[in-house]
Amino acid sequence: MVSGTVQGVFFRDSCRRAAAQAGVVGWVRNLPDGRVEAVFEGDDAPVEEMVAWMRHGPPRAVVKHVEVVPEPLEGLLVFAITD
Repeated sequence: MVSGTVQGVFFRDSCRRAAAQAGVVGWVRNLPDGRVEAVFEGDDAPVEEMVAWMRHGPPRAVVKHVEVVPEPLEGLLVFAITD
């Protein structure tokens, strides 16, 4: 979960591109309360790379807080932007 100025700044699309470059699968979506939620699956190092990316996001984002919650694998095959 990422809070701050993270909606309306191309956060989801930038996240999708960063995930593709890192080689992770998962999803990213906007939440009604203004936060962005993302799930990453892959090897440890690329997933940690994405968590680090989330701490700053794209150039127009102002990330105030990132909450990381380990969860069971979902067995995802691609990275998607969801609603």
